Amino acid sequence: MEHTYQYSWVIPFVTLPVPVLIGAGFLLFPTATKKLRRLWSFPSVLVISIVMIFSTDLTIQQISSSSIYQYVWSWTLNNDFSLEFGHLIDPLTSIFSMLITTIGIMVLLYSDNYMAHDQSYLRFFAYMIFFNIAMLGLVTSSNLIQIYIFWELVGMCSYLLIGFWFTRPIASNACQKAFVTNRVGDFGLLVGILGLYWITGSFEFRDLFEIFNNLIANNKVNFLFVILCAVLLFSGAIAKSAQFPLHVWLPDAMEGPTPISALIHAATMVAAGIFLVARLLPLFVVIPYIMNLIALIGIITVLLGATLVIAQKDIKRSLAYSTMSQLGYTMLALGMGSSRAALFHLITHAYSKALLFLGSGSIIHSMETIVGYSPDKSQNMILMGGLTKHIPFTKTSFLLGTLSLCGIPPFACFWSKDEILNDSWLYSPIFAIIAYFTAGLTAFYMFRVYLLTFDGHLNVHFQNYSGKKKSSFYSISPWGKEGSKTIKKNFCLLSLVTMNNLTMNNNENERASFFWKKTYQIDGNERNVKQTFMTINSFGVKSIFSYPHESDNTMLFPMFVLVLFIFFIGAIGIPFNPFNQQRVYVDILSKLLTPSLNLLHPNNTNNSLNWYEFLTNLTISVSIAYLGIIIASSLYKPVYSSLQNWNFFNFIVQKGPKRIILDKVLNRIYDWSYNRGYIDAFYAKFLIGGTRKLAALTHFFDRRGLDGIINGVGITSLFLGEGIKYIGGGRISSYLLVYLFFVLIFLFIYYIF
Repeated sequence: MEHTYQYSWVIPFVTLPVPVLIGAGFLLFPTATKKLRRLWSFPSVLVISIVMIFSTDLTIQQISSSSIYQYVWSWTLNNDFSLEFGHLIDPLTSIFSMLITTIGIMVLLYSDNYMAHDQSYLRFFAYMIFFNIAMLGLVTSSNLIQIYIFWELVGMCSYLLIGFWFTRPIASNACQKAFVTNRVGDFGLLVGILGLYWITGSFEFRDLFEIFNNLIANNKVNFLFVILCAVLLFSGAIAKSAQFPLHVWLPDAMEGPTPISALIHAATMVAAGIFLVARLLPLFVVIPYIMNLIALIGIITVLLGATLVIAQKDIKRSLAYSTMSQLGYTMLALGMGSSRAALFHLITHAYSKALLFLGSGSIIHSMETIVGYSPDKSQNMILMGGLTKHIPFTKTSFLLGTLSLCGIPPFACFWSKDEILNDSWLYSPIFAIIAYFTAGLTAFYMFRVYLLTFDGHLNVHFQNYSGKKKSSFYSISPWGKEGSKTIKKNFCLLSLVTMNNLTMNNNENERASFFWKKTYQIDGNERNVKQTFMTINSFGVKSIFSYPHESDNTMLFPMFVLVLFIFFIGAIGIPFNPFNQQRVYVDILSKLLTPSLNLLHPNNTNNSLNWYEFLTNLTISVSIAYLGIIIASSLYKPVYSSLQNWNFFNFIVQKGPKRIILDKVLNRIYDWSYNRGYIDAFYAKFLIGGTRKLAALTHFFDRRGLDGIINGVGITSLFLGEGIKYIGGGRISSYLLVYLFFVLIFLFIYYIF
């Protein structure tokens, strides 16, 4: 076992050869590398699988032996200063390593088909693998300097992946926004690290925590300076995990390919901030003000993220704001000291949200096959609807992910979110009310997304259909079979055409994925693979039709695996009594965290299960979630009967003054959500606008002030020289005249004053 721990430093670097070889291939053999690009997906998945197996083995050993391993070596020695690098293997590292690698494998398998058409396929895989290297290096770091190095590498990879389609201005602007916003938090993190080193004289976690706690206990350090350093450290987590007020980059980051959204912005990069707070929790826990600040930021983010979803039209932006809100729950739990509940919810949310993002990618992929649909339209939920018939597997998996995120048992997020909701009552009743209200709001906005996307009729607006929104066609099954339905109105002839399956030939613009034999035409940065549905001859005019279709098996398989995760991953946090002794209940997650009691301060791992309290809390939380689902269904689910125009609010408030007031309130809420809470506008006007005005004022002062003084001195010297030149003519009478003039002025001033 010691031998396994000793070589655990290779975890971040096992995958490094893949992006290195891809880059070398582009430089040395560009043509051959492009032609053989389908081979690179296999080693990419293979190396991540090796890391996952290794991480799993370490996790099992920690559960069985309750051990923590740290290995460091000196890098720089200078008098009293020593900088060491190393790796720390503890439960927190194991949890995040498993999370990164399992979701990473699913996303890479998914990406093999999703990005098969893109000319930058290899660049995408190189970025993704390098991102995994940076995240694995971050979670295995043994000191703050090492964390900061990998922290910046994660930010760099995020910048490259968000702006992957950099030829699109909106994507390039999004990656710049994410980069600049994160620099604000990263600068605070760096200053906080330096301040903490000034206090303790160490970067290593164990030494740092011990020295810091002793200084606080003996009151040998300036408490205000300690609070300032802690706030600066926390600012890095605020930016990286998209917490208020540095959350504005996350929805714009959805301009990158959907697999990037699933990996980075659901399970890994945004989890880096949670990891940092959890790692530094022994430091924060002795500063009550910081713990209260963490909880406050968490609850604000919970409510803000949920309210900003309810009027969004873009499916990926809706999921992004949902991620922001759910990470707020995790941050709230950390602020309350419930680190076990926080990590539990981070795990369950990561798998659920990864499933939802991959499902949204499948939806977008199917919508882009419609003739005339650009990427912005393919993500607009208002233009969807009725997709159940066309993508049944995606619909089912998306529904299960939605139920999990809503907190419906027995899915994963129910177990973790319910624990946070229960702990919030003990911390603050106000926070608990907000948390429960947001739980209902989560159910509302997630079912809004689901119903707008899948329910009703296909709501596409393009000219090639018969002109009616209620056009319906039989679906393709997820295994490739296709069907059709005869259209009878005004058409003389209907001929079905099979899907356009390109065959591999010598044309270098046609590529196949490694895991799928289907070939794709490489078409640059746009995803415009068209699936021909039918041709119709109507009065001598021939039209070509396309329709939404189910994704290929290599995209559906990762979604199926994630569905299994959301069914069973919640079991790691469910308390059970394996030996039925003394009514003591222990869960797997608490057992895993036991070795790190001195590091994470998790809640008591041994407790007696109160079934009455559990069922009471379950009833309350699930009832609130179902209320949100009912309201969403009444507003967004079409009812094709005599009660078609009925909805929830019509039933509560009939026409009249009360209805007018309710409409105004709803309009205000809609405007608030649609305009992102006016936070982006506030930043644009006061921060960006203020910075530009300050720059203009500084520029004016520089030109008119500093340059004016210098230029004025030069001009004054010029005029004085010219004047003196004419005065110094060599005539004594002129000199006497000037002398007498100044003497008279001096005498006048002398007698006056």
